[in-house]
Amino acid sequence: MRRPRCNHSPQFKAKVPLAALRGDKTLTELAEQFDVHPNQITQWRQQATENMAAAFDRGAGDAAAEKTLKELHAKIGQLTLEVDFLERASGKARWPGARR
Repeated sequence: MRRPRCNHSPQFKAKVPLAALRGDKTLTELAEQFDVHPNQITQWRQQATENMAAAFDRGAGDAAAEKTLKELHAKIGQLTLEVDFLERASGKARWPGARR
């Protein structure tokens, strides 16, 4: 009989492959200790090793976020200029109650 699915916390998912990487115990022993299937431990260990470099790569995320922020600021500036131009072109002052 199948048991219900478990949703493990990220801390648990980090602890299990770390124990597997230590190599102190066999996969079967770890599966019994943590009450998960050995295939799950293997999968988490593979994910942990593939994503390990991202933990040390702080510059890439910051550069991408900064680029996106600059693009958004440029778009805000462009839209502000367009709104101002259209208001002047229509010959009307701001609509009553309109906020900026």
